[in-house]
Amino acid sequence: MLTLATPLQMGGGGFLYWAVIFFILAIVAAAVGARGVAGVSMEIARIFVLIFIILAVVALLL
Repeated sequence: MLTLATPLQMGGGGFLYWAVIFFILAIVAAAVGARGVAGVSMEIARIFVLIFIILAVVALLL
């Protein structure tokens, strides 16, 4: 019987996708003049990018 291994990337959280979404939200909010929303969105995007980088390095090392 043939069993297929599931790659480590399958079922991931999509951190990079959400980082891009929050980055776009921050740019739109900054253009409209909502500086508070833009700052919070950029901070969330930065955290998601850091989590993505950490998980990518761990996945490459395993």
